[in-house]
Amino acid sequence: MGHRYEEQPVVVIERSGGGGIGAFLAGAAVGAAFALLFAPQSGDETRAAIRARAHRLREDAEDRLDDLKEAVESGYARTKANVEAGLQHARQSLDQRREGARDAVDAGRSAVRTARDELERRLAEARSKRQEVGADAETDA
Repeated sequence: MGHRYEEQPVVVIERSGGGGIGAFLAGAAVGAAFALLFAPQSGDETRAAIRARAHRLREDAEDRLDDLKEAVESGYARTKANVEAGLQHARQSLDQRREGARDAVDAGRSAVRTARDELERRLAEARSKRQEVGADAETDA
């Protein structure tokens, strides 16, 4: 009895979403190795193909590097703008608090002057009354 096996489809599940420049270059290297092993070309043709492929890989790497450089510069500019805005806000807040403290100190000084003037006025009145009472006592004696 012959067993008949049905071909089962191969399912590949990718578990991580990696795929940066490293994966790209590794794939390119594996592809180049297979191209060398299974190339139906002559050595000169293979070398020319390798040079062309290396040139394309270099251009792709330079393009990706330029994209990365632009992203970093853009991120730097945004971060710098955010930091500067935060510093400006902090300076304004500090200036407002400083002005509020200055106003409070001025109000306190004014209140102290008013209280001192009032106290001096009352003391002068009390002295005056005491002198009047003393003068009245001398005239009665």
